[in-house]
Amino acid sequence: MPSTPPAATTDRLAPAYYAASRLPPDVAALASVPDTLAAGSPAKVGILDLAFEVRDGRTELVERYQKSPLQIMRPLWIDPAMPGMSHVYMMATGGGVAQADRYRIDVRCGPGTQLHLTTQAATKVFRMEHDFASQRVHLRAEEGSYVEYLPDPLILFKDSRFYQCSEVVVAPGATVVLGDTLTAGRLARGERHDYRTLATDLRFTRPDGTLLGVDTVRLTPGGPGGGVVGPGVFAGHDHVASVFVVTDRAPATEIADTLHTALAGSGVLFGVSTLPRECGTWVRFLDDSPVRVAAAHEAVRQAVHRLLTGHLAPNLRKP
Repeated sequence: MPSTPPAATTDRLAPAYYAASRLPPDVAALASVPDTLAAGSPAKVGILDLAFEVRDGRTELVERYQKSPLQIMRPLWIDPAMPGMSHVYMMATGGGVAQADRYRIDVRCGPGTQLHLTTQAATKVFRMEHDFASQRVHLRAEEGSYVEYLPDPLILFKDSRFYQCSEVVVAPGATVVLGDTLTAGRLARGERHDYRTLATDLRFTRPDGTLLGVDTVRLTPGGPGGGVVGPGVFAGHDHVASVFVVTDRAPATEIADTLHTALAGSGVLFGVSTLPRECGTWVRFLDDSPVRVAAAHEAVRQAVHRLLTGHLAPNLRKP
């Protein structure tokens, strides 16, 4: 579905707005009414609806609707090399995602905007006894915009159940750099792939609906073929990360070569490939060390940012 601004009459608190329109079978089978707060109850629906435009040479937040537990800090302009680029941190006031939570994030980036959107910290998906949690993400990048959507890792607690559906619309001439990292659990507590199920759907399209790429993840520990630790999934590792670069600022093969160079000698297991229609490149890497994975992710961010903008990315000063 396209990511379009909600009409003035849209009821953001209606289930049709914040709930996933179609659930994977493994997630749908878990639907139930919890003995705690049900879906749609106060504090169970988190919404961010943000729009950015260029004002006097700087990317400004021109529309904002937020409902706790989701909220943002005010935009920051912290890059001397790209002073017009806005940096925005998303936060969850509840500390993590709980059963029956329903989140929706909409981000609309107007022509020529420059935005880095991230989270304040890792997203924790708590243990669930009933139902599941879901998040819808709609990101739209208009012509000439440069958008980085790079949230911190998703940590899957024991017995957690989570579904995320992301729809990314990239206009010709726009750039979107999107990344994610999955962690197998609270590793220091001995949790390792003890979650119930994780499902994600990611789609990249043009404004006219032309499909650019799809990434589908279904993780159910204990399943056939080695479950989530077998070849082609985590391959016995604790962390898996991906970065997608959709752009026409540079040829897909040049971006792929840049990613290879950035990750050479990093110690992580990685693979790089161009996207369909030569619209960009993606990389996925695996490791057991969160430090190495974070360093690899930062190396990719820096390499892509420098290739596509001509500048080094600023230090985001996270712990």
